Amino acid sequence: MTEHRISTPFTQEKAAALRAGDRVLLSGVIYTARDAAHKRLCECLERGEPLPIDVRDAVIYYAGPTPARPGQVIGSCGPTTSGRMDAYAPTLLRLGLRGMIGKGARNQAVAQAMQETGAVYFAAIGGAGALAAACVKEAELVCYEDLGSEAIRRLVVEDMPLTVVLDSLGNDLYRDGPEAYRNQR
Repeated sequence: MTEHRISTPFTQEKAAALRAGDRVLLSGVIYTARDAAHKRLCECLERGEPLPIDVRDAVIYYAGPTPARPGQVIGSCGPTTSGRMDAYAPTLLRLGLRGMIGKGARNQAVAQAMQETGAVYFAAIGGAGALAAACVKEAELVCYEDLGSEAIRRLVVEDMPLTVVLDSLGNDLYRDGPEAYRNQR
């Protein structure tokens, strides 16, 4: 396992250097989007409309931040279960989405699309929304305001702690990690 400091844009070259189990401190622009926003993005594409964000070499954080308290940039913003985006992720990956942040395993279609496109899936610490919020230096509503906390937001993060769970070669920490742990004992 290696530690990396990475800044966005998250290019294919940066993604190719990461392996499942690596620790990453991510800085730069990322977007929040959950399942309702993903559904709308894919509906835009079905209608032949441009997306409201450029997903090329972007990172999407599966989070729905709570409102910011006075003096804060953002409220708590812990990761949500990534499987809820599995129906939509391959479409966005094929448009150049390079990174996804969430919690929990991904399905085979997502893993396959990641290998085909050179993308990476990161896990954020579940239950630590305040820790994630402390990494956010700027937050701006981009679109789908009617979705409330599930609207798409543009965040500027600094040293957001993540772990590579699925790398661009198909290595899966959720699948392979338990066996490696048992072998170390």
